[in-house]
Amino acid sequence: MNAFAALADDTRREIVKLVAMNGELNASEIGKNFRMSPPAISQHLKILKEAKVLRMKKEAQMRIYSLDASGIGELEDWLTDIVNLWNKRLDKLERYLLKVKKERARDRK
Repeated sequence: MNAFAALADDTRREIVKLVAMNGELNASEIGKNFRMSPPAISQHLKILKEAKVLRMKKEAQMRIYSLDASGIGELEDWLTDIVNLWNKRLDKLERYLLKVKKERARDRK
């Protein structure tokens, strides 16, 4: 599953936001913020880890989660491409509107 598919779920987006705000959290700390069973939280964490949105390290019996730059980078790259495409369209629209404005001003004379 890619990062976009993983983040299609509201709960997973909230988990990512929670981890981003805190830097690192263990599964129990994450689970305290949701009304669902530990196995359900674990399943969400597994999906986010497989999508490389979160990374996990083991410390004794605890699993500690943090953001994974590679998955976040995929999202950032895609969003940058979309922003650039929209900026080009907006620039084109701005040029068109300036052209129309000049034509109207010329027609008034």
